[in-house]
Amino acid sequence: MRVKIYGSKQEMGKAAAEEAAGILKSTIKEKGEAVFVVATGVSQFEFLENLTSMSSIDWSKTTMFHLDEYMDIPETHPASFRKYLKERLINKVHPVVVHLIKGDAEDPELECERLDRIISKKEIDVAFVGIGENGHLAFNNPPASFDNDKPYLIIELDEACRRQQLGEGWFRSFDEVPRRAISMSIRQIMKSKNIICIVPDSRKAQAVKDCFEGNISSYHPASILRKHKNVLLFLDKDSAKLLKKVDNEFSLS
Repeated sequence: MRVKIYGSKQEMGKAAAEEAAGILKSTIKEKGEAVFVVATGVSQFEFLENLTSMSSIDWSKTTMFHLDEYMDIPETHPASFRKYLKERLINKVHPVVVHLIKGDAEDPELECERLDRIISKKEIDVAFVGIGENGHLAFNNPPASFDNDKPYLIIELDEACRRQQLGEGWFRSFDEVPRRAISMSIRQIMKSKNIICIVPDSRKAQAVKDCFEGNISSYHPASILRKHKNVLLFLDKDSAKLLKKVDNEFSLS
């Protein structure tokens, strides 16, 4: 795992987008298409703003998979990740194929099965992810399963995860935060050829330290990224402030 630290989340977002664009463009040149996974949330704002402003990417040769989505809320809800992705990526650059998670599907098990069938036929070239304040990867909260081989799972959201969503301003009260979500599994994320992990802000500093300096553990789900051979972790000075390593660029194992 390579780690890069920037002075601000704006600088971090720009640098991460440049790296992402390079992977997408080289993959399209090599294979004729690129398949990517994209995360949502406040931590991805700067990254997605920069990525969607790059005219050099041929989005007509890309396929997008959705990382996770709340259950039991409609797409029109302010917190809907489908709404987020349409506003911040899809309606701006128009990937040729988009696979969104229907979090409000009548039968969430069937929705997982539908997505499983689609993604099992694809190789993911790059996944754009973040980590949660509790160290979650997608909505895989601690203790997360590193072994479940289903591509998409129904997840019970823990209190720490739900409080993060409230704190980010997506909901008016804690009781409004959904208790369940559909999430890409950790094993599926780890199948991606490349992973770009974008983690700004001081509220993520403890999770960054736990996941990337502590033991690899299901109690720190994002720690599993250290076992992937092509991960690039982007931090700003605030999210990196508890790390013992202080270089602007270094490697972790």
